[in-house]
Amino acid sequence: MPGSSSERGPRERMVFSAAHLIRRDGVAATGMREVAEHAGAPRGSLQHYFPGGKRQLVGEAVDWAGRYAGNRVARFLAELSRTGTPTPSGLFAAMVRQWTEEYEAGGYGTGCPVAAATTECAATDADTRRAAATAFATWTAPVAAALTDMGVPATRAASLATLMISALEGAILIARVEQDSRALTTVVAELAPLLDGAAAPG
Repeated sequence: MPGSSSERGPRERMVFSAAHLIRRDGVAATGMREVAEHAGAPRGSLQHYFPGGKRQLVGEAVDWAGRYAGNRVARFLAELSRTGTPTPSGLFAAMVRQWTEEYEAGGYGTGCPVAAATTECAATDADTRRAAATAFATWTAPVAAALTDMGVPATRAASLATLMISALEGAILIARVEQDSRALTTVVAELAPLLDGAAAPG
């Protein structure tokens, strides 16, 4: 996620701030007051923009995070195209690299806001659970489309996209616990032959 929300309007800044705080502190520890302070917005504006309260704000932050992750796929592909022909393993390595670079530069204090919301709320809040499911679908779809463009059969592309995101999310969790990027580099190395093999002729 980008580190600044200064170019966004007040509503967008609050959604961004909620996503940022959720990925760092979790849903329960992210209060409306903290979101307003982080966004540099008057506390009264929260009620104006989010009449549904914290539940609405969390849902929109999760939705934003899913769209952000999905939009990043096109950026990764563009970067890969500048240096050669994109491959499934190259795409996955790029997806993981943004996390290894973040962790190595700033520590292991943050995770995926969608995963955080899922872990804390899936069993107790149907609205947040649905928002998280939509966010993962929003992320999975462009990954699957990219794999299809690389020659992976459409019948398998969605499954492999799910595998890639699942492996990444699990590796993020382990990296935070271990305070080490070992799990992230491991999933890239181990999945590379499987991913590229799926795009091989025949």
